[in-house]
Amino acid sequence: MKKNLIEVKNLEKYFEVSGGLFSRKKSIVKAVDNISFNIPLGESLGLVGQSGCGKTTTARALSLLDPKTKGEVKFYNNKTDSMESIDNLEGDELKEFRRSIQMIFQDPYESLNPRWTIKDIILEPLNIHNIGNLDDREEAVIEILKTVGLTPPENYLPRYPHELSGGQRQRVSIARTLIMKPKFVVCDEPTSMLDVSIRISIMDLMLKLAEDLEVSYLYITHDLAVARYMCNRIAVMFNGKIVELAETEELLSNPIHPYTKRLISSIPVPDPSYERIVYDINYDELDEIIAKHGTEESMVDVGNQHFIATHDVKGII
Repeated sequence: MKKNLIEVKNLEKYFEVSGGLFSRKKSIVKAVDNISFNIPLGESLGLVGQSGCGKTTTARALSLLDPKTKGEVKFYNNKTDSMESIDNLEGDELKEFRRSIQMIFQDPYESLNPRWTIKDIILEPLNIHNIGNLDDREEAVIEILKTVGLTPPENYLPRYPHELSGGQRQRVSIARTLIMKPKFVVCDEPTSMLDVSIRISIMDLMLKLAEDLEVSYLYITHDLAVARYMCNRIAVMFNGKIVELAETEELLSNPIHPYTKRLISSIPVPDPSYERIVYDINYDELDEIIAKHGTEESMVDVGNQHFIATHDVKGII
């Protein structure tokens, strides 16, 4: 059995929302509400769901870009061969954690500094972590550009982000992420801004790098076809909660939660003669699971490591 690289337990992220300019009343938005999952070493977990369900907020909390409200996140420390809470990290330990976990953002144009050259952008993390001397760093930049398919590297080093195509900019983002040789990469819809022709080459590149460098991914997407191609397991998120989690093929061939069934039924079929069958929401299967297991545990295993949420979703799907 593989060791876990990251373990998330009862993670919550709430935001306060003001009632208006002159109102003292504040409401709470539960962007991420009591979710738990783990990712073994060398495996990838797909986090799917509609826009606004809390996928990116989860990613930002794991990467320490936003502070979490509550919950526990543990990361594997290969020096001590144990799981350690990221809440207790500080100083050099925190810097080492930040080196081990990187993030690829959805929009490469927004995440790259428009005033910096490609060379400066990719060099930045090496400079921050003081890795190697200047010659070693420049050589590492050239090698990573070759790895992500931007060849010859000398043609790209002096360019600025606006001089590249969307696919090339995303390759630069991937190069900046992987030059640190992280153990864990959070991918926030890295191919959604790309043309379909470029998308598959980027995904193949990421899979190859995962195999070569033993990188684990948390792959955030709203496209189940992409999740199927990239991930070992899929977690379906709705309204800030994970409602179903299973092995990829198990979840797609045997969906149980009404929201998962609705999500799968919405996948377009490339056949103009195909008549779509309207999916009528049915809670019978979910009701049977809740009746059998109760609602004390937030998720229950119904077999084959197939987990279903037991909270009531009637009237909100």
